Amino acid sequence: MINSQELQGNWNMIRGKVKEKWGQFTNDDLQMVGGNVDQLIGRIQQKTGEERRQIENYLSSLLPSEATMQRAADVARQGYQQVADQAEEAYGRAQQAVREYPTQSMAAALCAGMVAGAVVGLMTRLD
Repeated sequence: MINSQELQGNWNMIRGKVKEKWGQFTNDDLQMVGGNVDQLIGRIQQKTGEERRQIENYLSSLLPSEATMQRAADVARQGYQQVADQAEEAYGRAQQAVREYPTQSMAAALCAGMVAGAVVGLMTRLD
């Protein structure tokens, strides 16, 4: 069964699905419920005549399953690891370039600093 925390965490999506399934619900009807599971189920029963278990099953089906959440976490971890690996590789290439071309690196850093300073100076004048 869906609990209040799950309902409140997914309230915007659930509210839209409730209005989609049971078109007689208005924003005012759903606002009165305020994320309370029992009130929502009672309100749906009152307006539609459906059984509590059917309503609970429908609301629970709207929430992401544990497996879906685990897959999403795994994908996020993989993406983070890829970005971390790429950043580490780029940092290594930058270090190597500075070692091989110290004078050009210092000149590039000086130019970048001057450009950044000029941009900040212009932006403060615009305010």
